[in-house]
Amino acid sequence: MFPAEKLDLILRRHEEIGHRLAEGVDSSAFSALSRELAELEPVAVAIRAFRDLEHEIADLEQLAADPQTDAEMRALAEEELPGLKGRLAGAEHDLKLALLPRDAADEKGAILEIRAGTGGDEAALFAGDLFRMYQRYAEHRGWTMELISASEGTAGGFKEIIAQVRGKGVFARLKFERGAHRVQRVPVTETQGRIHTSAATVAVLPEAAEVDLAINDADLRIDTMRAGGAGGQHVNKTESAIRITHIPSGLVVMMQEERSQHRNKAKAMDVLRSRLFDMERQKLADARAADRKQQVGSGDRSERIRTYNFPQGRVSDHRINLTLYKIDKVMEGEALDEILDPLIADHQARLLAETEEGAAA
Repeated sequence: MFPAEKLDLILRRHEEIGHRLAEGVDSSAFSALSRELAELEPVAVAIRAFRDLEHEIADLEQLAADPQTDAEMRALAEEELPGLKGRLAGAEHDLKLALLPRDAADEKGAILEIRAGTGGDEAALFAGDLFRMYQRYAEHRGWTMELISASEGTAGGFKEIIAQVRGKGVFARLKFERGAHRVQRVPVTETQGRIHTSAATVAVLPEAAEVDLAINDADLRIDTMRAGGAGGQHVNKTESAIRITHIPSGLVVMMQEERSQHRNKAKAMDVLRSRLFDMERQKLADARAADRKQQVGSGDRSERIRTYNFPQGRVSDHRINLTLYKIDKVMEGEALDEILDPLIADHQARLLAETEEGAAA
């Protein structure tokens, strides 16, 4: 059973945010509160639905148990109770799902990277087919897809193609696509009609938020000194030179080009911000590279999450033992949700099991 205090706290917070937004807040607070309200909304709806059914069942049980109740009314109450209890079980399941810890990246956009694996030209052609599948799927869901870079294969398709996908809940769905995808079909270049097996890898990375370049003053050590070099009396007599040390990173910036200490400091801060930004970008790139390597393995045919068998017209997802005999619709992006929805349900079921095991321990 759910702790009543926790549910009450969620409902109070949901109501509080609604009131604050209605009263009016500044733009930065409005954005943060709106995001929090959007996250709490489905949870609050699930809590209220569950509690409404609980109250309705309690009222009917009381009615049925009351000796003063008319026989006909008691019969009606007893007739309704099994159906309501069945609905309560469904509402309880929905509430459990709503209360599961959320992946903070789920609502973000994604960087989609597809690379040809084992299979030469045919692998590159398949990588192109996968990209078009996701392109059409994005159109079906009202997302936008912007090409970042592409390296074409010698016979068509792509050795590598990278795109940015933006929209609501992009990463929540596409993250289940990461891994090795295997294709079995007769290549257009095959004269003997033999079926070939090739592979392509898909990496899905959450779109990184813009790097926060706010610098804490407490992290800086600022020294002033006389500027050196040519410049006449002014340079020798005025402490206009600035040296800024960013203590956490160890970066040091020295600026003495301007006569004004204020202008030197402003320039030094610009340089420091640029260097810190470059460092953060490199960290993100290294993290993405590590994530990509973990996701896609070597691109070998044997490492696969899904197989696309064109001669049999089937798509099989090996993680949940799901097979669909509608490969054309999957490749058009139309039936991809018929694979993703069960994958999401399976993921949620495993999270629920882990949560319940943790609660029981």
